[in-house]
Amino acid sequence: MSILILCLLGWGLKAQQEAPKEQINRILDAWHQAAADADFEAYFGLMTKDAVFIGTDATENWQNQEFRAYAKPHFDKGRAWSFTKVVRNIYLNDREDVAWFDELLDTQMKLCRGSGVLEKVDGQWKIAHYVLSITVPNETVDELIGLKKERDSVLLLQLKEY
Repeated sequence: MSILILCLLGWGLKAQQEAPKEQINRILDAWHQAAADADFEAYFGLMTKDAVFIGTDATENWQNQEFRAYAKPHFDKGRAWSFTKVVRNIYLNDREDVAWFDELLDTQMKLCRGSGVLEKVDGQWKIAHYVLSITVPNETVDELIGLKKERDSVLLLQLKEY
């Protein structure tokens, strides 16, 4: 009997530990779906007021209000972007009020990686920081460097002067 009780307690503890990850999975899936549906309010409602979105271009470091201004015309046209989770890993701090994750996504740019941070705000998980990057197979890195070398050189000079 005591083994059964221990198993049930262990299962209950495991279910409690998995609950935040399930919530986070639902939030991230809903966030991606809101973009696919061009639902501006739902999309930005899942982010913190001071959220940051880092895009694939080196110049894209969007603070929340800037990102809203950039995204609004896309959402207004009824077509934002469509990212579908392929694989996602979620990690939590000990207090379970901060989480970080990485995910592989099927996108219009083919395979991309997203990573970010969520925090609990008034008991609700919100996306505080998101980084989107295009994945590059190691065997094509030299070719990619050749494609972006000139632009990156100019941008590096500008950034160093900044």
